[in-house]
Amino acid sequence: MDKVYISQLHVETIIGVYDFEKESKQSLYFDIEMSTDITQAAKTDDINLTVDYANVSERVIALSTSIQVELLETLLERLAEMILNEFAVSDVKIKVSKPAAVSQAQTVGIEIFRTKN
Repeated sequence: MDKVYISQLHVETIIGVYDFEKESKQSLYFDIEMSTDITQAAKTDDINLTVDYANVSERVIALSTSIQVELLETLLERLAEMILNEFAVSDVKIKVSKPAAVSQAQTVGIEIFRTKN
């Protein structure tokens, strides 16, 4: 299986458990890896036969900035569900980094892996 990936997609959004986190936007950085078969796209040079990472990026930004959740875990579950439902991929791995969350750390975050049912 082939991989289409997006690295360090930057999104500014409001997310967090604490009141101060809900007052201003924070930076999130997404690394997304999607499994798909690119054989036909490569043979025909047709973007419609592959996963368009620009479209995925737009959808991730749109969803991340339109929903209000407190946990990164919730956000990643919703993003994974959206990607699996809207794009021709068999699985998705999403990692999110939240650099301002812990002042003593360069960044913190989580990573999930989900497959299409």
